[in-house]
Amino acid sequence: MKLTLAHRLGAVATAGALLAFAGCERGSQMKADAGPTATAEGTCPDVVAAAETAVAKALDVAAPWTGPTSGPKASGSKSIIYIAQAMTNPGVAGVAKGVQEAGAAIGWNVRILDGGGNQSDIGGAIAQAIAQKPDGIVLSGFDPKTVSGEVSRANSAGIPLIGWHAVANPGPSDSPKLFSNVTTKVEDVSKISAQYIVAKSRGTAGVVIFTDDSIPFAAGKAQMIEEGLKECNSVSVLSKQNIPIPDAGTRTPQAFSTLVTSLGEKWTYSVAINDLYFDNAATPLRAAGKQGGGAPYNVGAGDGSEAAFQRIAAKQFQAATVPEPLNEQGWQIVDEFNRAFANEPASGYVSPVHITDASNVGTSTNWDPQNGYRDEYKKIWGK
Repeated sequence: MKLTLAHRLGAVATAGALLAFAGCERGSQMKADAGPTATAEGTCPDVVAAAETAVAKALDVAAPWTGPTSGPKASGSKSIIYIAQAMTNPGVAGVAKGVQEAGAAIGWNVRILDGGGNQSDIGGAIAQAIAQKPDGIVLSGFDPKTVSGEVSRANSAGIPLIGWHAVANPGPSDSPKLFSNVTTKVEDVSKISAQYIVAKSRGTAGVVIFTDDSIPFAAGKAQMIEEGLKECNSVSVLSKQNIPIPDAGTRTPQAFSTLVTSLGEKWTYSVAINDLYFDNAATPLRAAGKQGGGAPYNVGAGDGSEAAFQRIAAKQFQAATVPEPLNEQGWQIVDEFNRAFANEPASGYVSPVHITDASNVGTSTNWDPQNGYRDEYKKIWGK
């Protein structure tokens, strides 16, 4: 997931306006066994009420399909190559699965090349893809400007490029040249993540933020979340942990151990730019005497991994996630390619923001909206 710092700074300003919370004072500590809702309140009831309203809407699992209902019929046999930033990234892997599923439904060939989280290998994967002369290439989870030479060669070869979390905004991009970029709005994800913590803590949270500053998209998201939290003066951002995504598995256990020791009971919430930061949180937190359903309540601001859903359902060291509809977005990518092949414009669709927590997780292991999107796309394609 990436975007340029310039884009992020602009988005931060937008998010700041959207997250104009009033100030409030520090409340008392949360009850440890009461779940992620504080028993004390700060002095910003209007802010908490607005956050609760937004959160209730985002928790709805029965929202209807708001995506495209018309478009070109399926093009003939096509080949798509999906360049993954790293298949260990749950978001990247989840979208890849959706692209494969949709590719099979429309009758196309889909191949995945794994960049392994390494810029050189990602560039090599794109070069390999161009050499195979596919009909389209997906750039998933990385900033195309870091491999600008390969992207320019693909553009020159007339190969349509579609990104997933490749640039700041959803839709077409001129620089880098992408037919479309599929993503939720990072401003919306950041805003609802902050609002969830404000609402559930009632303005009394002490928060640790986990991010990867080597990825501008992730750094910008973390900055927007932090600005949103700080709009309520009684919410304290206690620490910001910069841990690269590829190192999260090895470095987060020590980080959690250190934070428990240094922050103590002040630490009531965590928010991370990706759920994988909580994959290895249980052992150090248990060692510190923490309970799975108690503080610190961990909130993932994307992408909604299977492991995160399992932790939320079991109340084991993750309270919530703001998941992307990864499989649905894979289908959208295939539909966008079909529009490109038909010389039609991109659909312009952006998935609405959603929250999964213990109240609505049920037995699901991913956010796959039950809004009939598969049938809707098949109708469009004539399949």
